[in-house]
Amino acid sequence: MTITRVLIANRGEIAVRIIRACEALGIETVLAVSEADRDSLPARLAHRTICIGPASASASYLNIGAIVTAALGTESDAVHPGYGFLAESYELAKACADEGITFVGPSAAQIRQMGNKLEARALAKKCGLPMLSGSDKVETAGQASDVAARISLPVMLKAAAGGGGRGMKIVTNQEEMPQIFASAAAEARAAFGDDTLYLERFIANARHIEVQLLGDRFGNVIHLGERDCSLQRRHQKVVEEAPAPAITDALRDKIRQAAVTLGRNIGYENAGTVEFIVDQDTGAFFFLEMNTRIQVEHPVTEAITGIDLVQEQFRIANGERLGILQQDVTFRGHAIECRINAELPNEHFRPNPGRITTFVF
Repeated sequence: MTITRVLIANRGEIAVRIIRACEALGIETVLAVSEADRDSLPARLAHRTICIGPASASASYLNIGAIVTAALGTESDAVHPGYGFLAESYELAKACADEGITFVGPSAAQIRQMGNKLEARALAKKCGLPMLSGSDKVETAGQASDVAARISLPVMLKAAAGGGGRGMKIVTNQEEMPQIFASAAAEARAAFGDDTLYLERFIANARHIEVQLLGDRFGNVIHLGERDCSLQRRHQKVVEEAPAPAITDALRDKIRQAAVTLGRNIGYENAGTVEFIVDQDTGAFFFLEMNTRIQVEHPVTEAITGIDLVQEQFRIANGERLGILQQDVTFRGHAIECRINAELPNEHFRPNPGRITTFVF
């Protein structure tokens, strides 16, 4: 089925980005908005807007029933989830498939497979990717302490259903384990409705490298280089660079090929990112996780490759074969993206967005 009209189930910058890609491809856009976003920039740019609920995200952008109903009601061929909200929701992808709506992203099965970090680790290990020492599910602080003693401190407690840095805690001594375990479990339960935790060895002197993949339904998988996202705060990326600095070309090639190996082995379809940690003391690298969506930082990859990732998402979702071979991907220049946070530093950096009155590069 050819995509002629898409429902965009998101807001802000990524909604604008999707609209612009659709304009280039001749696809009509319907923007799903909450009551708070009726007059937003993407609402003014889209061909049509439809309100799917009140301002609260839980009642609008996180409401799968409302999104699917809006897509059906506007006779949209496809739904693009953007990033955040329901971008990695197995339930949304499945609901779209059940209604004959194209989900602009991987299959529901792949989202579920890679969304659970424990299952993703098992798959990556099966594909021969290097893995950090770690554990399967740990159910108690005592069990976590036993694993930590075996793999040696420091360790990182992680939420199996995690994302966005939530449910992640570093443990540096055994006395802290009961309190940190309880805190991580509570945070994971609140964020994901699942308090399953596991452990990984924590590498302090590390770089965080992620590889951009594109895959089609015909088994073709290519990489578009890597990004360095080592500079983080509260496990949130602050600066993204492409290509990654401070790694050798030999290591760069190994990391890129490891990502492609994983993508090909799972038959990955659409845009996705495979994340790795590099131990700067030894030069070894290890698989961390896979994000089954377009990412906030995708523009730095576009800037050095000249490839429009969102347009490629639509072509792949439309059933087209990748029009780019690996040898066609060339890299030119260097790109940096920075996250700007509006906060009150005197109030423990509490988020506090306001009006921008001056902006100077």
